Amino acid sequence: QNLPMFKRQLRAMLRASAFGPVKVMFPLITNTLELRQGRMILHDVMEDLDEDGIAFDRGLQVGMMVETPAAAIMAATFANEVDFFSIGTNDLIQYTLAVDRTNERVASLFSAAHPAVQRLIKDVIRAGRRKGVPVSVCGEAAGEVEFTMLLIGLGLRNLSVTPSLIPRIKRVIRRVDLTQCERLARKVG
Repeated sequence: QNLPMFKRQLRAMLRASAFGPVKVMFPLITNTLELRQGRMILHDVMEDLDEDGIAFDRGLQVGMMVETPAAAIMAATFANEVDFFSIGTNDLIQYTLAVDRTNERVASLFSAAHPAVQRLIKDVIRAGRRKGVPVSVCGEAAGEVEFTMLLIGLGLRNLSVTPSLIPRIKRVIRRVDLTQCERLARKVG
């Protein structure tokens, strides 16, 4: 909604891409029109940088957050349009279960273990795998040791967690094998 600010942010990311690997990820996408508009604006900014003779990575990868049920359900369609997905578990759980995790009266209902949430995550991973689109996960569920095996079993290989949780998650990953994780995912699914 604030196009000048959005273009300024994209311009900064593109300029930074000349100095090292950068990816652009669009948040809260719910339909292909939004994604295509974002990409169109990104290409406009690329043209502006070209005209100004400013270097940037022309092979910059563009992805999206999957953090709404609409995006998860449409993952197969979005997989034709992006280079990668990142599943934002906090918002995906909140919007799927209609539970505000900051509201103490209903926060206990906020759960990554809910079957609807698990099905959406599984569907996004499947859509990504079919189209060769890498899928990662971020949010509180990614840092919960109880879900590490399940997420791996579902096919995730990239977890974004807070630095303090990395040692615990690494311990879990080192102690289990892929077959165990896949077995667990089949039981849950």
